[in-house]
Amino acid sequence: MSLQAKRDTLIESFQILPDGEERLTYLLTTGRRYPALEEAAKHDDLLLPGCMSRLWLLPEYRDGRCWFRMDADAQIVKGIAALVCTFYNGETPADIIAQELDFLAEAGVPQLLTPNRRSGLSSLRARIKSFAAGCLAPSSA
Repeated sequence: MSLQAKRDTLIESFQILPDGEERLTYLLTTGRRYPALEEAAKHDDLLLPGCMSRLWLLPEYRDGRCWFRMDADAQIVKGIAALVCTFYNGETPADIIAQELDFLAEAGVPQLLTPNRRSGLSSLRARIKSFAAGCLAPSSA
């Protein structure tokens, strides 16, 4: 599925939910369904700055595509991160860099979040984009 198709599907999923409470429930459910990181993988260097709760992001690059595993100690944060990671999983670094997360605003997600959680979302987006850019950079031998 292309990023555009993923974007359209996510916006549609949120638009059919009648109010903010149902949208928060959707995010919580999404977080519960996302596989947790094993405790041994939760290193401090994987924690994202700018997030009041603890959010670990473990990016991987294989076969020309990016994959993201994550976990969080707050369910709403985990739900938002799961949404973002699912969106970018399996995409090429170039596609990740080119695609903005405008669909989250169109779906009304930032309006559901406190300023601190919006900051955490920005940190997650920055880390994913930075990882993708690093995958495109020529390695120095």
